Amino acid sequence: MDLNTLWFILITILFIGFFILEGFDFGVGILLPFLGRDDWERRLIINTIGPVWDANEVWIITAGGAIFAAFPHWYATMFSGFYLALVLMLLALIVRGVAFEFRSKDKHPRWRATWDWLICVGSAVPALLWGVALGNLLRGVPIDADMNYVGGFFNLLNPYALLGGLTTLTMFILHGAIFLNLKTSTDVSTRALAATKKVGPVATVLVFLFVIAGYFMTDAFIRLGADPGIIPLAAGAALLAAGWFIHRQRTGWAFIMTTLTIALSTITIFMSLYPRVIVSSLNPDWSLTIYNASSSPYTLQVMTIVALIFVPVVLVYQGWTYWVFRHRLGRDSQLEY
Repeated sequence: MDLNTLWFILITILFIGFFILEGFDFGVGILLPFLGRDDWERRLIINTIGPVWDANEVWIITAGGAIFAAFPHWYATMFSGFYLALVLMLLALIVRGVAFEFRSKDKHPRWRATWDWLICVGSAVPALLWGVALGNLLRGVPIDADMNYVGGFFNLLNPYALLGGLTTLTMFILHGAIFLNLKTSTDVSTRALAATKKVGPVATVLVFLFVIAGYFMTDAFIRLGADPGIIPLAAGAALLAAGWFIHRQRTGWAFIMTTLTIALSTITIFMSLYPRVIVSSLNPDWSLTIYNASSSPYTLQVMTIVALIFVPVVLVYQGWTYWVFRHRLGRDSQLEY
């Protein structure tokens, strides 16, 4: 394995961590105004992710930094081509972060309700746009021979990418609803379980529609070959198993299954791309790969040493944080937000 492939794998792992952790964050934020019937319940919902939501966002910041350092041409092309979409996502994340901090500054019901809805919107927009981005990476975008994006904003809003957006949106809502059921011990937990039973079938149908559309609109199946391996099949099986565990009200196992679905689906997408990082819809030979978009070998060597030192530290710290805040929240809990 060369360093280019190693860093492609490391970036894949960072995206897996982000989609799993920030996935239930987004889901909780979207569900906030719908499952919280009064201010106390909404505070309870926010406090389920209060200690971890900002740390979860570090995964995508690290992934962006890794792309910038390891594959600068990938970074430059993606951030210029997806500029408006990424700005919209960034604004949504800023609004979301501000809302978490500002909602408790005033006790007026209208003030808090406004910020609660901004948390919902600020969570829904990135959840949708990440699926749109993944759909476009798989389908291909207009990249010329000089690695420049030559399309417009509306090129990104094609039916396949929008289907991908709806898929990630509903999957994150499902993931967040299961998390809320596990993390709370009040009526919110009951409503969260009911929400999983409503959104679960929708998410399942959209996932399989996205896969079917991918057969006709991308070369993912060709790249995976006649025998795609266990990973894509396991992703679908895990999603179906999640529905079965929800029906049996065994939400701990259901959460494990949605986690596996997100992880294995992300691996499948990156497997379909490899060794490409952005597919050119104008000419396959103009696609960006881990070789023509990479930094120098020396840069990759230095980055590898740094990653081997600091990544385990970050993982241990974040694992410790989740362990400390592992308890369910209920009527006797002290709420901060």
